Amino acid sequence: MAEFSSGDSLPELRVTPDKYLPHRYAGASGDFNPIHIDKEFAQAVGLPGTILHGLYTMAQVARAHTDAAGGDPRALKRLSVQFRGMGMPEQEIDVSGTVREVDGSRVVVDTVAEQAGNQVIRNAEAELEI
Repeated sequence: MAEFSSGDSLPELRVTPDKYLPHRYAGASGDFNPIHIDKEFAQAVGLPGTILHGLYTMAQVARAHTDAAGGDPRALKRLSVQFRGMGMPEQEIDVSGTVREVDGSRVVVDTVAEQAGNQVIRNAEAELEI
């Protein structure tokens, strides 16, 4: 099991969603909002193209924490995020975190998810039990 100290950086998670990811995620989540799956519709409402589901991006933040905790999803006890930007398919998402506090087996991590220099999730806070 991983050991953490205040100020430690979590291993970065880098993932590049392919152009069909929003379609697959729509099927899995039941969220078929056309801004995620119809490029022409998304552009008609002022977006540059289809955008990722926010909860997909949040899932990558959760994944970064569970990976850092040795791969056990039970280690992630709490996660809060602020959605601050739109994620785009075919652009790498970089999730990084810094340990803010360690209290026994409890670890609190501050996290951001960036894409092309834009923070799509910030002020995220995760609590792990190691």
